[in-house]
Amino acid sequence: MDEILTIEHFKPHVGKAAHFKGTPFTFTIDRVEGDGGPPPAGFIRSPFVVIFKGSSEAGVMSAGSYDCEIDGGPTYTLFINPIHTPQRGKQEYQSAFN
Repeated sequence: MDEILTIEHFKPHVGKAAHFKGTPFTFTIDRVEGDGGPPPAGFIRSPFVVIFKGSSEAGVMSAGSYDCEIDGGPTYTLFINPIHTPQRGKQEYQSAFN
Protein backbone atom coordinates (compact mmCIF):
# COMPACT_ATOMS: atom_id res chain seq x y z
CA MET A 1 0.00 0.00 0.00
CA ASP A 2 1.24 3.49 -0.82
CA GLU A 3 1.86 6.03 1.92
CA ILE A 4 -1.02 8.40 2.64
CA LEU A 5 0.24 11.91 1.88
CA THR A 6 -0.54 14.64 4.38
CA ILE A 7 -0.01 18.39 4.54
CA GLU A 8 3.23 17.74 6.46
CA HIS A 9 4.76 16.02 3.41
CA PHE A 10 4.55 19.30 1.46
CA LYS A 11 5.03 22.14 3.98
CA PRO A 12 8.85 21.85 4.05
CA HIS A 13 8.95 22.22 0.26
CA VAL A 14 7.08 25.53 -0.12
CA GLY A 15 9.20 27.79 -2.33
CA LYS A 16 10.99 24.90 -4.04
CA ALA A 17 10.82 23.97 -7.71
CA ALA A 18 8.73 20.99 -8.77
CA HIS A 19 9.53 19.27 -12.06
CA PHE A 20 6.82 17.28 -13.83
CA LYS A 21 8.41 14.28 -15.53
CA GLY A 22 7.59 13.82 -19.19
CA THR A 23 6.74 17.52 -19.60
CA PRO A 24 8.75 20.71 -20.10
CA PHE A 25 7.04 22.23 -17.04
CA THR A 26 8.64 23.25 -13.75
CA PHE A 27 6.59 25.18 -11.19
CA THR A 28 7.21 26.58 -7.74
CA ILE A 29 5.34 25.11 -4.80
CA ASP A 30 3.66 28.37 -3.87
CA ARG A 31 1.64 27.37 -0.83
CA VAL A 32 -0.13 24.58 1.00
CA GLU A 33 -3.67 25.26 2.20
CA GLY A 34 -5.39 23.30 4.96
CA ASP A 35 -5.64 23.43 8.71
CA GLY A 36 -3.46 20.36 9.36
CA GLY A 37 -5.73 19.34 12.21
CA PRO A 38 -7.02 15.86 12.90
CA PRO A 39 -9.02 14.26 10.08
CA PRO A 40 -12.80 14.69 10.15
CA ALA A 41 -14.81 11.62 11.17
CA GLY A 42 -14.62 8.98 8.46
CA PHE A 43 -11.54 10.49 6.73
CA ILE A 44 -8.00 9.11 6.72
CA ARG A 45 -6.41 12.59 6.61
CA SER A 46 -7.33 16.24 6.91
CA PRO A 47 -8.12 17.71 3.48
CA PHE A 48 -5.52 20.04 1.99
CA VAL A 49 -4.46 21.57 -1.33
CA VAL A 50 -0.98 22.12 -2.77
CA ILE A 51 -0.79 25.20 -5.03
CA PHE A 52 1.92 25.41 -7.69
CA LYS A 53 2.73 28.61 -9.62
CA GLY A 54 4.40 29.03 -12.98
CA SER A 55 4.52 31.28 -16.00
CA SER A 56 1.63 31.17 -18.45
CA GLU A 57 3.96 32.20 -21.28
CA ALA A 58 5.14 28.61 -21.80
CA GLY A 59 1.54 27.40 -22.18
CA VAL A 60 -0.68 25.55 -19.74
CA MET A 61 -0.01 22.02 -18.58
CA SER A 62 -3.05 19.77 -19.07
CA ALA A 63 -4.83 18.28 -16.07
CA GLY A 64 -3.63 14.79 -15.29
CA SER A 65 -1.42 12.54 -13.19
CA TYR A 66 2.27 13.36 -13.24
CA ASP A 67 5.38 12.30 -11.37
CA CYS A 68 6.29 15.47 -9.48
CA GLU A 69 9.97 15.64 -8.57
CA ILE A 70 10.64 18.24 -5.85
CA ASP A 71 14.12 19.83 -5.81
CA GLY A 72 16.06 18.31 -2.94
CA GLY A 73 13.06 16.24 -1.96
CA PRO A 74 10.90 13.30 -2.89
CA THR A 75 8.99 12.42 -6.04
CA TYR A 76 5.23 11.94 -5.74
CA THR A 77 2.65 10.97 -8.33
CA LEU A 78 0.05 13.75 -8.18
CA PHE A 79 -3.11 14.68 -10.06
CA ILE A 80 -2.67 18.32 -11.11
CA ASN A 81 -5.32 20.76 -12.40
CA PRO A 82 -4.76 24.24 -13.81
CA ILE A 83 -6.91 26.74 -11.87
CA HIS A 84 -8.17 30.25 -12.54
CA THR A 85 -5.26 32.64 -12.01
CA PRO A 86 -6.05 36.37 -12.16
CA GLN A 87 -2.38 37.43 -12.04
CA ARG A 88 -1.28 38.34 -15.57
CA GLY A 89 1.51 36.16 -16.99
CA LYS A 90 1.14 33.51 -14.26
CA GLN A 91 -0.68 30.20 -14.07
CA GLU A 92 -1.54 28.33 -10.88
CA TYR A 93 -2.21 24.63 -10.52
CA GLN A 94 -3.60 22.60 -7.66
CA SER A 95 -3.34 19.11 -6.32
CA ALA A 96 -6.20 18.43 -3.89
CA PHE A 97 -6.15 15.77 -1.18
CA ASN A 98 -9.40 14.76 0.51
